[in-house]
Amino acid sequence: MDLTTVLGLISGVLLISIGIQRGGAARSFFDLSAVFITVGGSLAATVVSLRKEDIRNAFKVASITFKQKTTDYTATIEQLIILADLARREGLLALDNALDEVDDEFLKRGMQLVVDGIDPEITQEILETGITEIGERHKMGRRLFDQMATFAPAFGMIGTLIGLIQMLRTLHDPSKIGPGMAVALVTTFYGAVLAYTVFMPLSAKLAVKSQEEMLHKAIILEGILAIQSGDNPRIVAERLKSYLPSSERDEVAYVRRPAPTREEVESPL
Repeated sequence: MDLTTVLGLISGVLLISIGIQRGGAARSFFDLSAVFITVGGSLAATVVSLRKEDIRNAFKVASITFKQKTTDYTATIEQLIILADLARREGLLALDNALDEVDDEFLKRGMQLVVDGIDPEITQEILETGITEIGERHKMGRRLFDQMATFAPAFGMIGTLIGLIQMLRTLHDPSKIGPGMAVALVTTFYGAVLAYTVFMPLSAKLAVKSQEEMLHKAIILEGILAIQSGDNPRIVAERLKSYLPSSERDEVAYVRRPAPTREEVESPL
């Protein structure tokens, strides 16, 4: 679980709650009708704006914001360097036996295309299409949060208008105007809190994670095409390191795959 996401949400709600509590009358900030209007209305409008398939995929992608997934660019680059060195010394077909050591499905898929002798332009087209599809799924996940961030304040305002209409019907009793106005504004408060404390931060977090994955896929694509072109492993290493910040480039080690021993060469598979 991504602790920064969870702690950030909890901290935001907690700090707002402390601010309310210090002002007294915290109970006046809770209104069940306002919850129904703001939360229920936002969910309903979001469901209307998206297709059923989009909603299912969006929730699946949105769950990424709560998952702790560290992208190790250095390890990926070092693995590509090893594969480049193997292909350089033993040929592209030798990569077939090394695919079992590859855990990343995108990298394995790309290397399989190389082993199968697919034309480089077609390989690039297939992998770029896969990257585009991943990006579109991430956009749909962000759209879920963006839509709810848009609708929450709007339904908060609707709730306020409803409260004002109900309050205006009691103008003959001045003692009810103040409490009625407070209740009317609660829905606007809920809409603002949901939009700016929950939905917009989650959308921004998903954008960050999406950028990390897109960079990871771009590194893999560049490495695969370089291997297929037969580039020198050192050139491959320098190309891939250019994707990293300058402070992290020295962490990438140029690793050569050890040559097979006589026993490994002579022994049957």
